[in-house]
Amino acid sequence: MAKVEIKLKKSFIGRKDDQIATAKALGLRKIGQSVVREDNPALRGMINKIPFMLEVKELS
Repeated sequence: MAKVEIKLKKSFIGRKDDQIATAKALGLRKIGQSVVREDNPALRGMINKIPFMLEVKELS
């Protein structure tokens, strides 16, 4: 299965609680931190909820 690298590029300050919770559920805690996850529909839904806060790169 494909993998996705997700990087947090915006701060949590002033964000709604559900947006902060989504970013933390992805494993992101600090600006500039990145994680690699298996690509699946649930992950894509989380990414689509906060696309303005993330930088997403497809890995093969």
